[in-house]
Amino acid sequence: MARPRVGLTQRVEHLSDRDERRDALDQQWAALIEHAGLMPVPIPNLLRDPAEFVDTMDLALIVLTGGNDLAHLRGASNPAPERDATEARLLDHATTRRLPVLGACRGMQMMVAHSAGTLIRVDGHVRRPHVIDVLDDRGWPLRDRRVVNSFHNWGAGREALGALVALAVAPDGTVEAACHPALPQVCVMWHPERSPQDPADVDLIRALLEHETRASDHSRRG
Repeated sequence: MARPRVGLTQRVEHLSDRDERRDALDQQWAALIEHAGLMPVPIPNLLRDPAEFVDTMDLALIVLTGGNDLAHLRGASNPAPERDATEARLLDHATTRRLPVLGACRGMQMMVAHSAGTLIRVDGHVRRPHVIDVLDDRGWPLRDRRVVNSFHNWGAGREALGALVALAVAPDGTVEAACHPALPQVCVMWHPERSPQDPADVDLIRALLEHETRASDHSRRG
């Protein structure tokens, strides 16, 4: 049986000595996705039609990965407007098709911004592991008081998530996990690929896929 395919967005790296902008993906993402029994599929930036790519590749889940600050943020580090545009179109398509989405670190920032939320600069979140407090898991497998990694300079408060709702917070009160209240879209501020295949992250990926499977079965019965 073919493994479900998981689409992974890619960071953009600018090689000034070659005048090249390259798509790149941490190799640990492939390891994590395969550990979950799934097939990883990198999604290129600058696609003519990202929605067509999703449908042609029959992706069961889209993961918005880390890296690159959003270009509209003041003082953005290594911005990639082409990536912002690609991920915005992917989110639009996922919303239309009710396709599951997982956002990680920058991926959560993208989902917050796309949901009309507001991002703020945060301190003490780079290479500073910390626990999370789960406020309301809304049925998603989140482990309270879990220690997560932290590699970000931008975050959001509980009241600034736009259409998303907070699931968990860091000790300073900034949001560490959120979800869409009606769609299979979940985002976290940590990097699942940088944890040693933590069962909690694999459970979340599988829960998103199970949501998609249940929805597909219901659609066929209807």
